[in-house]
Amino acid sequence: MKHRYSLAQLIALPFSPPEMVQLAADTGCAAAGIRLLPTTPGGLHYPLMDNPAMLRETLARMEATGVEILDLEVLRINADFDVHAYRRFLEVGAKLKARHILVAGDDPDPLRLTASFAALCDAAQPYGLTADLEFMPWTQVPDVQAAARIVGGAARPNGGVLVDALHFARCGSSLDDVSALSPQWLHYGQICDGPMPGPDSVEGLIHAARCERMLPGEGAIGLAGLFARLPAGLPISIEVPSETRAPAMGYAAWARKAIEGAQATLE
Repeated sequence: MKHRYSLAQLIALPFSPPEMVQLAADTGCAAAGIRLLPTTPGGLHYPLMDNPAMLRETLARMEATGVEILDLEVLRINADFDVHAYRRFLEVGAKLKARHILVAGDDPDPLRLTASFAALCDAAQPYGLTADLEFMPWTQVPDVQAAARIVGGAARPNGGVLVDALHFARCGSSLDDVSALSPQWLHYGQICDGPMPGPDSVEGLIHAARCERMLPGEGAIGLAGLFARLPAGLPISIEVPSETRAPAMGYAAWARKAIEGAQATLE
C-alpha cells in the first residue's frame, strides 16, 4: 500500500484508548488516534494524564498488537493559552510514542496565536511530537492560507498543517493553495467524504464534521485530486464519524468500510 492508515478517534468516539488500539488491530490499521482533551467543554475525551490504569492498559494493548498512536486530540489554542498547562499531556504523548498533536486555533489575535503555536512547538519537540494546525471554517484558522501564515510565522521544525478533506472542501481554498504548502509541514492527512455543496450555516458545518460524515467514495469531494497534491506516502487518518450509521452497523464494521473506501480512493 502507498499509505500507512490510522483510525481517528471520531470513527468510534465511545471507544477508550485501549479499545481504539484494539479496533485498529482488528481492522488491519497500523495506528490509531486518541482524544485526550475535549473538543468542546464537557465533551467526551479520555484524559490518560489522570488515569494511570487506562494508560497502562493502552500501552499493554499497543505492545500486544503492534499498533501505534499516530495523533493526540485536541489541543485548542485560545486567547488564554498557557503552554505550561500541557506538560503532563506531552509526557503522556511521549510515553505512548505518539507522533503528532492535532491543534485547533481559536485565538482571534493572529500574532498571539502564532506566538502560542510556536511555544507549543518548542514544548512538544523534546517529546518527539509535532504540532499540526488543522484549519476549520468556523475557527480562527478557517482555511489553508490562514494555517500557512501561522505555521510559516512560527517557523518551527516540528510545526505542521493538517489537511482534512472535509474542511478543505468547505473552506474555499484551492488545490493550488494545498500545493503551495511546504512538504515539510505535511506530517499526515485526514480522509472522509461528504456532499457538495456542504451546509450553509456554522451549526451545520460543525454537526457534519463532528457527527455525520460520509465514507470515502460516497460523497462528492474530489478526494483523489486533493490527495494527489499531498506528499506521496503521507500517513492517512481515517476520520468518518457517524452518530447514526456507525452504532447501527457496529463500529468495527463501520471502520472496515471506511478503510475499504480510503484504500479504494487512494491506492
